[in-house]
This record gives sequence, C-alpha cells and structure tokens, in this order.
Amino acid sequence: MRRSPSEGNESSRSTPAMPVPVRWLLAQRDLGLVLRGGDGLDRAIGLALTTELAEPYPWLSGRELVLTTGLGLPASTSGRADYLRGLDGCGIAGVGFGTGLTHPRVPADLIAAADEIGLPLIEVPLRTPFAAVITRVSARLAELQYDAVLHASRAQPKMTRAVLTGGAPALVAELSVSLRATVLLLDPSARLVHAHPAAPPEGLGDRIAELLAAEGDSMGFAVQQGGRSIAAQRIGIGRRSPGYLVVLGGGPLDPIAQILLGHANSLLALDFEKPQRLRAEQRALNTRALELALDPATDAAFASVHLADATDADGRIRVLVVDRVPGPVLSEVTGAIRESVRRDDFPSFIHAAGGRVTVVVPAADSAGFGERIAAAIPTAARRSVRIGVSRAHRVIEFARAADGAASAAAAAEPGGRPTEFTDIAGRALFASDAGRQLLDLLADNLLGPLAESDRDRHTDLVPSLRAYLESNGHWESAAADLGVHRHTLRKRMTQVQELLGVDLGVARVRAELLLALLARTP
Repeated sequence: MRRSPSEGNESSRSTPAMPVPVRWLLAQRDLGLVLRGGDGLDRAIGLALTTELAEPYPWLSGRELVLTTGLGLPASTSGRADYLRGLDGCGIAGVGFGTGLTHPRVPADLIAAADEIGLPLIEVPLRTPFAAVITRVSARLAELQYDAVLHASRAQPKMTRAVLTGGAPALVAELSVSLRATVLLLDPSARLVHAHPAAPPEGLGDRIAELLAAEGDSMGFAVQQGGRSIAAQRIGIGRRSPGYLVVLGGGPLDPIAQILLGHANSLLALDFEKPQRLRAEQRALNTRALELALDPATDAAFASVHLADATDADGRIRVLVVDRVPGPVLSEVTGAIRESVRRDDFPSFIHAAGGRVTVVVPAADSAGFGERIAAAIPTAARRSVRIGVSRAHRVIEFARAADGAASAAAAAEPGGRPTEFTDIAGRALFASDAGRQLLDLLADNLLGPLAESDRDRHTDLVPSLRAYLESNGHWESAAADLGVHRHTLRKRMTQVQELLGVDLGVARVRAELLLALLARTP
C-alpha cells in the first residue's frame, strides 16, 4: 500500500551514533532510489523521517533524510529554492522526494535549486513506500551501532593489555589503530611525548598547543581545523594532570570513538598514578638520603651508596645550590625546581632547609641545567636568590661537590645567572663569610704598617707591593706597570720587608701578602 502523506510532522529524535552515508542508501538497488540533483553523497544520515510541512525547520536537528511527497512544497520557483536552502541550513543529509502521488516527477526547478545548493535530492518511486526507506536506514544504523559496540568491546581489553604490558606508548598505538586516527600524548606543557603512527606537522603541533593554552583548566575540546578534527582530553589525576590525549581525524568523533578515548584516558590516569605514588615515595627517600649526606658527620661511603642513582655513566655528579631563598616562598621555589628536575627526567635528589635548596644531578647530562632551574624559579623569588653549580665530581666526593656549589652560590650575583665553581677561581676564599673574615684579619695584621707609611710618608708601598706580587716578582714588568724605575721598586720592596719583618723570597709569605691585598680590593 502506498504511504499516506502526513499533514503533521515526525518530531526530531536524538541522532544515532553511527551514521549511514547517502551513497550507501543509493546503492540499495531494490529500493529503486535515483539521485536527481545536488551532490554530497558522503553526507551522513542519522535518521530518516517523513514530513509534509512547508517549514519543518524547527523540528530538525541535523543529519536527517527528509522524505516528502511535496504536499507542502511552495508553488513558486524562488519559494522552492528557499525551502531547500532552509533544509540545508538545518544540516540535513538529503531530501527523498516521492513521485507519482502529489507530483508525477521531481520538479525541474527543485532539481536546479538542489544542484545550486549541493543538497542531495533523491527520487523515491511510487512503488517504494517511505516506510521501506525508513526501515532500511534504521536497520543499517542498528547494524552499524552493533558493529561499533562490538568493536569497542574488543578494543577496550586490547587497550587494557597494551597499557599493562607496554605502558603509555603501547596504549597510544592501540588507540590509534582502534580509531584509525593519529593519536598524540602530550605533557602538561603541550610538548609531544608519544605519537602514533607519526608526529603531526610542526604547524599543527603549535596550533594544538595554542588551543590547549586557550582552554585553560577545562577537561578538553573538539574543533575542526583545516579539514581535520582535533579532539583533546586532559588526563586528570586529582587536581593535577600529567598531560593530554589528542586524536587527529578527518571528522568529529562518534560516540563509540569518544567512549574509547575516555577509556584510554582512564587507563593513562591509572598508569600515571601508580608510578606517581611510587615516585612520591622514592622522592621522600631521596630527600632523606640527601639530607643525611649533607650532614658533616655522615661517612663519604654513604653518599656513594645512596646517591648512586643520581650519577652519570661515569659515576659522576654535580651539585646545584639555590641560596638566599626567602622563607615564605621556599616551598614554591622547591616545587618549581622539582618540576624542572622532572622535565629533565633526573632522579629527584632535592633538599630544602634554611633558605637553601640543594639538588644533585648526573654530571654528563646537566649541561644548561642551572639556567633551566633559574628560568623555573618564580620571578618574585628570583630577584634575591643566588645559584651556584659545582664542577663534576665522583659521587664519593659529594661533600666536596656540595661545598663547591655553596661557594659558587655565595659568589653569584643576587638574581643573576647561575655561577659555576670553575668560574670563581681567585674568588673562592672571598665568597664565604668565614673566608672573608679570615682574610680581613690577615690584611689588618700584615698591611697595617704599609698603609700607615703610605698615609704618613706618601711612600706608595701598598700599590708597589701589589704590582710586584702580581707580576710574580718580575722587576721590569712591575716597574713598568707602576711607571717607575726598577731600582725605585727594589728600594720600596726593601722598605716593605723591613717594616713587615718578612722575606719576600719565601713563596708562602708572598701568597699571604697577595691574599691580604686582594681582601683590601673592593
């Protein structure tokens, strides 16, 4: 029996998960459907319905195949074009026009309008009930839905096994295969960690980073970008996130794909959380080990055993000291340093106390580490802190490395660049308060008589002694620096020896005098 035109409408329902392409429906030969106008054969049908309303737009939600006999079709050519434009604006998949009842054939002006718009216009012959089309589409949707659910039920255990046996990289690969899409795992800074089957082009990677930054703390987003869909989810573990899971595809994710993405997200969260707990416990142990190693009473062999994980392939370490950290921000600065250590994938040997943060890192891998630490410290705290880095030491020499880093930090400029211990040659004794006090005492006792003579008799003994010592006892060089004859300089050095009661021929005497002179140098 031929279907009856409906004066009412079939209210719009939620769109099924797996759409049917218009192309597939036209391929069902027994239905006798013929494309009369428009294109877009890959448009997705999510629902087939009948309506004879002249303006059914409020009841359409997108992806419908609208079946009509044209009972409510406007009489004018312009009205019919507007009718199709209104349907296309609702995002429908196409129009099935029944012939042989209201209209003997599909109107030519309707075909012309469909061609102009690009909306599929399909003739449904009189022998084919609308119910047959609706039934065929519904059956196919159910079939696809079943296949999708079956695919998901098979994919989820595979993903679970992947993360158990191969961790995050294996899970990313399995999700990529299941979705037939590119899958990326990014760290909290949107830097690529894993990708399958390949990393995205540089421009697209930058665009993803921009989108993530714009989203802030939201759980994710889905956008279309240059003919490609980008769906991202934040991997959540409590209030923190170890990164993002991103899917790059040709179109929006269907509900089954969204389920698989959510499942992968949960698995990654669990995978990250387990090591996170272990890492937290390991960090606590490492902090305690470093605290004990910093104790002067601890034997050097202790450091060899308990700081071994911080060494490079040659068993060497460097120590970094961030000194003069204000108490109120010590915790914040320590957290920033810990995050920088994590990004460099170093073992977390960090100890904070008394305004000082001490860090132990592998020597061979620590190039630029001090600069990265400085960049990670919050700006407000950065102005006052001093950063020093030791030279490379064997781990058994940890105490020497720690002292070297502390000396380098003491010699560093507040808020300045990190200072390497090797950069403070000739300044190490002046960096510490104890060293400075000792040298000041030495200068007072040794140089007092010379300074008094220069003040009272205008003898220039102090600058002459310095020129002589810094020239390593070369009379000609020292005299030239002073602008005097070498005999004049010899006479002055004789006066120095007499006033101080010392012999400048003794190397130790010359060394002490030079240190005293350096202590008096601003």
